[in-house]
This record gives sequence, structure tokens and C-alpha cells, in this order.
Amino acid sequence: MAGKLVAIVGPTAVGKTAVAVRLAELFGGEIVSLDSRQMVRRLDIGTAKPTAEERSRAVHHLVDIFEPDAPPSLDAVQRLAYDAIDAILARGRLPIVVGGTGQYVRAVLDGWSIPQVPADPVLRAELAAFAQARGPVALHERLAAVDPVAAARIDARNVRRVIRAIEVFERAGVPMSTAQARAGAPYSDLRIGLTRPREDLYARVDARIDAMLAAGLEGEVRALVAAGYGLDLPAMSGVGYREWRGTFEGEVDRAEVVRRIRHDTRRLVRMQDAWFRRDDPRIRWFDLTDDPDAGLGIRAVVAQFISGAVPREVGLTPRQKQHDGHDNQPG
Repeated sequence: MAGKLVAIVGPTAVGKTAVAVRLAELFGGEIVSLDSRQMVRRLDIGTAKPTAEERSRAVHHLVDIFEPDAPPSLDAVQRLAYDAIDAILARGRLPIVVGGTGQYVRAVLDGWSIPQVPADPVLRAELAAFAQARGPVALHERLAAVDPVAAARIDARNVRRVIRAIEVFERAGVPMSTAQARAGAPYSDLRIGLTRPREDLYARVDARIDAMLAAGLEGEVRALVAAGYGLDLPAMSGVGYREWRGTFEGEVDRAEVVRRIRHDTRRLVRMQDAWFRRDDPRIRWFDLTDDPDAGLGIRAVVAQFISGAVPREVGLTPRQKQHDGHDNQPG
């Protein structure tokens, strides 16, 4: 192994940044962000980027590195993450990977061998037109016919990712799920999952949205659109941005936009939670209502990982035993 790193994962608003910053202070670490929206410049309020105070306490990498109209490819993110991690290790410090974007986290930690298939603008336009005419579900069915494994991983509403998966199959001649096989984990990693009771998490989501609105989220979106960054861009399709289209076009009022942001954020919480559940055997889960601010349990596991093996029974909180049935709660 090239070195050790700690990964902090979990749904939005659970408290990943606060825990990562505290661990960085305690163990001489630097943070590598694997949040797809926080990588984009100019998207500040709606992405809950680390605050100036948090950045002063811990060095952050891969924040504000792409323009809204230049979305990164998965292999580009992987390369940048490896460069940052290797540089941190070379300085004798601890890399702390923080992410809510599950695909990015898995690609980096598991060492995915990402297919080097260049973009095909003609094919992409054709597939986008198909989705527009027949609907995202019909496009997703086309993917399922050639790559059922990728189709099971990709939400039908994520048209951009569905198109990319079909593009890889058409141009590489093999399913993306096959081409995207693991090349082997390049680091020894400790994966820490953060969770809270669903009601608590929803309350934190609502409080965060209220703070974003008070900080001027609507103005930020309007300024981006005025600068030429349309809401049709992939970077602008995230929760907190795409919902404003209706009010800009005079179709809905501001109250409805806020309601949609709350609804879509709760849905995102459930999607992220489901993604990381797939990794449960490798993730050590901590309920932050019992173990706040990188409390003793998390600190003990990290300290033991750095010094040697981490016993599974030390400070661990298997979520399946504590929060059974959360996915059945209404959104």
C-alpha cells in the first residue's frame, strides 16, 4: 500500500465537514473533498462549502477547481484526488477524504480502472434528443438492455450519467460496468460513516436551507444565470439550483421553490444513504447524536488505524441495528 487515509462518508447535512476538520486538527491531517458540487467555482451558498473558519483550521483540497460550464470527468477527479493524496502523504500528514458523492469516493478508494472513452458530441446529442422526446425512463431502458449492472446503479432521472454509460458501451464495445472494473485499492483506508436519526437529519436539512436562503441563495442563482451559466448546465442541476427555474420563468412562486428544495434535499439524503449502505461491511458507522464532534469513539478508531489494526468492536455503531426501518419513512 502507498499509504493510509481516512474517509468520512454519509448523507448531506449529517456533519461530515465538522468531523473531518476536527480529525485533521487532532491527527495532523488535510482534507480532500470529493463533493461534486463543492468542486465548482461560483456555486458557494447552495453547496454548503467549508466556511472560511473551517478552511483556516484545516487545509482543503479539490474545492473551487472547475468552472460551472466545465464539468470534470470521473477520471479527471480521480487523478486530481490521487495527486492531492500523494502530496499529503509525502508531507507526512494524514489524508482525510470527505465525500457525499458516492461515485467519486468509490472510484478513488477502490482504484477504479475508468474507461478512457472520449466524448462523442453527435451521439450525446442524439441520446439527449431521445430522452427529451421519449422521456428519461425510456433512455434508461436502453441502458438496461446493454448494461443492466450500470442501469441498476444510475437513477433514470440522471440523464447525463445514463448518456455517458450508453456512450461508453457504444464506443468501447463493452458495458461501462465491465470497463469500470477495480484496478485495486491504491491506499489502506479506514472508512467512517456518519449517521443520525432520520428526523434529526431532516431538521438539520431544513435549518441549512433556511440559512442558505437568508445568505442569499436566490441572488446567487440569479447572478449565475445572468453571467451566462444556464440552469441546463450539469453543474446547475444540483439541489438548490435547478428548482429556481420555475420561478424565473414565472410558473411558480418562491414558496413553491423552497418547498421543492426541501423535498429534493430529503430525497438526496435517502439516495446518498442508500449508496453508502452498499459499502456497509467496509464502513464503520457512528451515530453523531451519540458521538458528536468526532467524539471518543471516532477518535479511538482513527488512532488505532494510524498505529495499527482497528478492531471492529471498538467504538463501532452498526447502523442496521440502531436505525432499522429509516428508509421507510416518508419524505
